Amino acid sequence: MAIFRRRSLCKILLALFAAWLAIVVILTFREKLTLGSSESGDAFVVDGANVMKRREREEISVNSDDARQIPPKNPDFRPSVSSKEVHQVEAPAMQEVVQHNMQYEQIGQKDLRYKSLKEDKTIERVGDVLKKAGIQQEEEKDLHVGRVLHLPLDSTTKKYNQSAPGEMGLPVMLKNMSTDVKKKVEDGQKKNSFNQYVSDMISLHRRLPDVRDPECKEQQYLPLSALPDTSVIVCFHNEAWSTLLRTVHSVLDRSPPALVHEIILVDDFSDMDHVKKPLDDYLSQYEKVRVIRLKQREGLIRARLIGAANAKGAVLTYLDSHCECAEGWLVPLLDRIARNVTTVVCPVIDVIGDDDLEYHHGRAAAISIGGFDWNLQFNWHAIPERERKRRKSVVDPVQTPTMAGGLFSIDKYWFEKLGTYDPGFDIWGGENLEISFKTWMCGGVLEIIPCSHVGHIFRKRSPYKWRKGANVLKKNSVRLAEVWLDDYKKHYFERINNDKGDYGDVSARRQLRERLQCKSFSWYLKNVFPEQFIPDDAIASGEIRNKGDGSGQCLDSAANRQSHQKPVQIYPCHRQGGNQFWQMSKNGEIRRDDSCLDYSGQGVIIYPCHGQKGNQQWSYDPEKLAIFHMSSDKCMEMKSNHKEVTMTVCDKNPRQQWVVENYKPVKS
Repeated sequence: MAIFRRRSLCKILLALFAAWLAIVVILTFREKLTLGSSESGDAFVVDGANVMKRREREEISVNSDDARQIPPKNPDFRPSVSSKEVHQVEAPAMQEVVQHNMQYEQIGQKDLRYKSLKEDKTIERVGDVLKKAGIQQEEEKDLHVGRVLHLPLDSTTKKYNQSAPGEMGLPVMLKNMSTDVKKKVEDGQKKNSFNQYVSDMISLHRRLPDVRDPECKEQQYLPLSALPDTSVIVCFHNEAWSTLLRTVHSVLDRSPPALVHEIILVDDFSDMDHVKKPLDDYLSQYEKVRVIRLKQREGLIRARLIGAANAKGAVLTYLDSHCECAEGWLVPLLDRIARNVTTVVCPVIDVIGDDDLEYHHGRAAAISIGGFDWNLQFNWHAIPERERKRRKSVVDPVQTPTMAGGLFSIDKYWFEKLGTYDPGFDIWGGENLEISFKTWMCGGVLEIIPCSHVGHIFRKRSPYKWRKGANVLKKNSVRLAEVWLDDYKKHYFERINNDKGDYGDVSARRQLRERLQCKSFSWYLKNVFPEQFIPDDAIASGEIRNKGDGSGQCLDSAANRQSHQKPVQIYPCHRQGGNQFWQMSKNGEIRRDDSCLDYSGQGVIIYPCHGQKGNQQWSYDPEKLAIFHMSSDKCMEMKSNHKEVTMTVCDKNPRQQWVVENYKPVKS
């Protein structure tokens, strides 16, 4: 009888356990069904517009000539990581952490670089740089009397609503818009160059998927107590309310509080009312957020210097004013700086759609590194094979020759030792290459951190107006070339026809480089960016002028990523370089930087150089003045409309004759 009772009790306990397990499974599955429901169940009606949340991940195409152009498309879009996997990322074995921390403490006792930077009396502090430049700022206001930081809640419902527009990084689609809504969308696009209407519908605290690779959970970081704190600096001018505050809240919501010393918003002389008193009133409840307002329009570079001069954190972290920091973004950045204060680090820059605000991301194996062309403009490149072999894991830090410049972290004293930004630079442009070159040449390292993700809205155009008649990008680039490029500066000056203009005095910057005992630019090209095409290896450089119909027409084409697969044009020769500057390599490529003339039988187009000859191999006969395509046995000819080129059977037609500037045949 006792045995029977014990068996009955066991059956009851097993039944209760099974029921409990079934309830857990059902609740979990129901949550997943809710997050993955179809479009038809996710429609919202706002101001007469049906708003749809599209679940499918789509690649986007953004055309931009901005130096901080959008990273290349990443085909490896993937679904969100589950919450259980998120927790596992931050849970390495305790014994390994303790052992690793003991090693760090031993290293820290021997490594006096940080102390020497802090006590180095020769370093000109960023505040002194601003005083010399005569840059003024308004005193910051005390916005934090009697207020405390509240929990991140949805601004409308005061609780998390997983079905709200844009949650988990999903896109917001506007359907059947009324006339009034269309007008609001157009106004927002005009003011911001992104869909402000959609942005304003999305919570300031919207949640994002954990976009980190699963391998990131194997990374072991130093404990928070061993990491430096940071001042997050965000410069803005008339930024939309929702994007600016979503940037701020993403930092507060997804960063360990002990690591965020402060968030400094530098207002570059905005004139829209919503970023004045309303912004001050709203931010008064956040004691870590400060606002500094400039007395005149200074531009991004000087605004960032003002932010740095007021920063009290050990590390400066720069973000643009339309970003969203993803889960776990900050620790991997500060960890690298804690290990070596001369390391400058960048997060992976994910793309936030400028129209639907979808958060796009991909796997670490497909990220790109920064480079530059000889127009001194930033561009993206695939990770070279030598760098892939150097790293043990796809989530290990990636060494990059340059950075895009909008989002990065740097030790404040190291930033000051490097001379901060060139105070002679105007507004924006070139500062990202300057900090990249001197980081490498003066003893530092520049890295992209695959386990750190920050989303950024890439705009197709700048919505801001500047004074006319000043080519600030050219001025900055000339200063950059004169100080850091050594003899290689000639390759940039050729692109601007040696018209340097008034670029100011660079003697102080040259003295800085000498004082820091920085390496040569030749060293940089050989050791940091050996993949870069060196124009010295070219057998011709300059314009390619046609001899037919008056000899006044030249090959003319842009050679950036947006121009790929587009036909080469003909345009009147202007002797200004730019789109009429070409080079011929020893391998027979007619190229500008990383773009080559390519003929596959359908027309001469611009295409990425691949180094395999074939469609991109040409030869030039300086006696017959013929440009000959090796694989097709045809010659290049200007069409009679003086707008296009064609490939035809070689003859003595004057429109097949070309004068290739500075041609020097290869010696056999």
